[in-house]
Amino acid sequence: MKIVLGTVQFGIEYGIANQTGRVQLEDVHNIFQLATSNGVDTLDTAIAYGDSESTLGQVGVNGWSVVTKLSAIPEGCVDVAGWVEAQIDDSLKRLGISQLHGVLLHRPKQLLGEHGKSLYEALQHLKVQGITRKVGVSVYAPEELDMLPGTMQFDLVQAPLNILDRRLVESGWAKKLKEQGTELHVRSAFLQGLLLMPAGKRPEKFERWNSVWSEWSRWLGETGLTPLQACLGYVMAIKEVDKVVVGVDSITQLKEIFAASHSTLPSLPSLPSLPSLPSLPSWPRPIHTDLINPGRWSDL
Repeated sequence: MKIVLGTVQFGIEYGIANQTGRVQLEDVHNIFQLATSNGVDTLDTAIAYGDSESTLGQVGVNGWSVVTKLSAIPEGCVDVAGWVEAQIDDSLKRLGISQLHGVLLHRPKQLLGEHGKSLYEALQHLKVQGITRKVGVSVYAPEELDMLPGTMQFDLVQAPLNILDRRLVESGWAKKLKEQGTELHVRSAFLQGLLLMPAGKRPEKFERWNSVWSEWSRWLGETGLTPLQACLGYVMAIKEVDKVVVGVDSITQLKEIFAASHSTLPSLPSLPSLPSLPSLPSWPRPIHTDLINPGRWSDL
């Protein structure tokens, strides 16, 4: 199964479309049961996701492949290896497991700083010890991958990708990672739910991109796809993508995701830059980074 269950909603209130707040423990149990019955075997979490790891530990994640992320090294840290080991040891205790599938850096730019070499070596040591099967980075844009030294090899990369934000594919990085044998997980398929919201529910600050929303609505009407089907149809069809991380607030949402995950986009005239993929809406270009980067939304 290509879908990975994102767990940030299990630890904090997350997502611009979130109407219910943090997911309750009983609902997490039900979500897990539905996920496993549909072949999902991988979880995505992070130390920075509030109580997410502790919640997962309470539910029980033995038998799951768990990917977690290290937060930024604190200022003044003099023992990077010791700090990394302590952070991951605490994660394993909260999760109640002895091995992780992957450990990612939430702030990979720190690999370029004074602690870069020590941080990279500490990650590799985790793998040598058998504490994790894979190590890698979580990035916000493919440009971050361009900056990392070629001498640093990673087993797993997580990056945003959706029908609006196609930088990972168009930059050539998706293909490059596949050729390197790097496992690729993509997130933000729904742009934190913004792509699923009807016009009347979309916050006013996004009205500056009305030309985008008009084309989105027109194209959906033309194809007969729901926003969910279109969003999943795009990311699931990209052969370089190994896993698609999706977060849910309820079991109903997860059922809808499983139903829509088998959708295919119609064969329309291909875009010149994506000849092997179904055609997508012809967006007004360029898509401003303020729209495709949720980290900038608070400043809109």
